Amino acid sequence: MFKAVKRAHTERAEIDHESGPSGAAGVRAAACDEPVILAFPSSASVQEEPVRGASLRAAIESWCARVDLAPDLASDIGSRTWLRGLATLLGLGTAAIALCPGFTSVQTAAAMPLGQQEREEFRSQSIAPLALGADSGRHMGATPRVSPLADAPERPRVQLVSTLGQGDSLGRLLERAGVGAGDAARVAQLIAHVLPNEDIASGTQFDITLGRRPAEGEARLLESLDFRARFDLDLSIERKGSGLAVVQHPIRVDDTPLRIRGTVGSSLYRSARNAGAPVGAIQSYLQAVDKYLSLDGDLRSGDGFDMIVSYRRSAKGERQVGDLLYAGVERGGKPRLQLVQWGKDRAMFAASAVGQPRSVPIGQPVAGRITSNYGARRHPILRYMRMHAGIDFGARHGSPIYAVADGTVTYAGRHGGHGNYVRLQHGGGLGTGYAHMSRIAVRNGGQVRAGQVIGYVGSTGLSTGPHLHFEAYRNGRTINPAGIAVVQRPQIDGRERDAFKARLNALLAVEPGAALGSLALEGSGSAQAQREIDKLAP
Repeated sequence: MFKAVKRAHTERAEIDHESGPSGAAGVRAAACDEPVILAFPSSASVQEEPVRGASLRAAIESWCARVDLAPDLASDIGSRTWLRGLATLLGLGTAAIALCPGFTSVQTAAAMPLGQQEREEFRSQSIAPLALGADSGRHMGATPRVSPLADAPERPRVQLVSTLGQGDSLGRLLERAGVGAGDAARVAQLIAHVLPNEDIASGTQFDITLGRRPAEGEARLLESLDFRARFDLDLSIERKGSGLAVVQHPIRVDDTPLRIRGTVGSSLYRSARNAGAPVGAIQSYLQAVDKYLSLDGDLRSGDGFDMIVSYRRSAKGERQVGDLLYAGVERGGKPRLQLVQWGKDRAMFAASAVGQPRSVPIGQPVAGRITSNYGARRHPILRYMRMHAGIDFGARHGSPIYAVADGTVTYAGRHGGHGNYVRLQHGGGLGTGYAHMSRIAVRNGGQVRAGQVIGYVGSTGLSTGPHLHFEAYRNGRTINPAGIAVVQRPQIDGRERDAFKARLNALLAVEPGAALGSLALEGSGSAQAQREIDKLAP
């Protein structure tokens, strides 16, 4: 509890050590005469004392900082540091395996046996989904006033909607809906008088109403059946008396073509889309114009585009966009190109070239990219410089190959290094050749039209991979196929020319947006008065 504290005297400590024995004795005497003071220890002095735990912890931390127990095992392999890290890994792994729980079964209390009464009690407190009957919950017991029904009544009428699937038939659809075999056969017979059952498009919805059963165990009687037979016709099968009858409901349809005009901006496609043209119509327009004008070089900002497509709209609000009927390009307010759909093939003909032969640049014979141009090159197989008398188009194996123009097949078969080869004669001394085909789709001596498939891409003959070798000939000598054009004879002349011009004038008379006007239902006022919501009005 007490501690002796010596008071230090600075002046006595400053004694010359070189003094004699008398000096040393004087120092000892002074030390003995120095008073001793007893004082209570303060808390601050206790905290300043070293603690064994703190010193041990400091020693451990110093050792851990000096010795790396978990080094990177991917470096210094085989060194003492690496071996130390391996020992740490093995030790931790051994400890983890030793301390992991076992896979023995855990002893628990035995499950309480449940009888039927307990199970029903648990079930009454659960919630069962509607799909499983929703029969959970507590139910009151039947009183003597409750008598069981001998026969539960059925719904007097069943209404449902069935959809005709892909590859499905009308008979199978009615059978799945619960229509009897006799009614189903009669329905198919009645509909066949209006249109063939095979012409009913997949996805058509049938509104079916079934009545009461004529006898227990028999199928319900068909009361009515309604569906959209065509774009301009609704059909209903109704029961009248003991039989069925078909009722046709014609739908008013307007066939005014849709005309869209605008000005070309930075992009013809975007300008047409901004004008409201359908995507399919724009694609047909670009394909038709591209055969006569270059979309990159011949068209420029400020030109006008004009397209007319077949368009049908019904009084019920449906719309149908059909084929491209007219494609035009204007510059400076004057028509530069006018194309009209004409003939059984629905091809586009230029109004300025009717009755006159014209020169048309050939298109690309296959969907692919050019891998080798016309000219001298080092042959990839023979390994020496050789004239490459054509253009190679890289394409996937089996891609269709098209005739670039109308012509006659003068050769179709195996042709040396060309492999499977087809040669066409187009008139005017111009011919084209197609090599390395995997399969040929035409016969020698046959006639082909521009765009007709004549074969498929392959790698037959001297070839390093699937591609098309395309050649062009002028009077039997090879020429560069790039940029050549073929002369097409007029296909519209005589009396047909006058009909073509009349068709062109009729299309140009269509006003832009005339097909977008309102088309009301005939007798719509009386139909709206019969709505169920109107019957509830006071």
